Amino acid sequence: MSDHEQQQPAPRRGKVLEALARAERKVFTRPVPKSANAQVKFLLTRVKGSAKALAERVGTSTRTIERYRAGKLKTPQKRLQAALVEETESEWQPQVRAQAREQAATSSGMMVEVTAYFGFTGKGSSDDGRERQITTAISPTYAKRILELQEAGATEEELHSVVAEAITESYFTDWGTRAAGLRADFTHVQAISFRF
Repeated sequence: MSDHEQQQPAPRRGKVLEALARAERKVFTRPVPKSANAQVKFLLTRVKGSAKALAERVGTSTRTIERYRAGKLKTPQKRLQAALVEETESEWQPQVRAQAREQAATSSGMMVEVTAYFGFTGKGSSDDGRERQITTAISPTYAKRILELQEAGATEEELHSVVAEAITESYFTDWGTRAAGLRADFTHVQAISFRF
């Protein structure tokens, strides 16, 4: 069995988690390494030069990592390429990402744009559930909760409920000035994006 055949599939993130990762990438001040060789060399600095540790992180063999380090391999298979990109982006410019996250959690909040099916529960009458496209600001309080849940490894469903609360507060109840007791939930997410 070759090294490439031993690769494990790259982990898949849900739409909310992927949207948060895209938002972080937009705050980078320098370009992320693009080639597999540059990504491997960068990631090796993060694991103190341990090819074994990096191989475990990206789901390949130590030998494959060594070959990328030496420049003998240049083009990874799709699974390895996706894992290298994800790991590189998750490690790239940690101070810039931390600063953007801190600002969102304490002062500026975030913007969310979502196209999904929204259903409602609450007192009195409300619209029937339907697909909507909503763009709204999320308060720093909710931004902080969302970012803390992301960092703690929350599931997509746990993030959905907090994002739904944030959208309910800012969009549907206008920060508590109308539609008291309304709760919105969303499913069938077509698209979602965040901006710091």
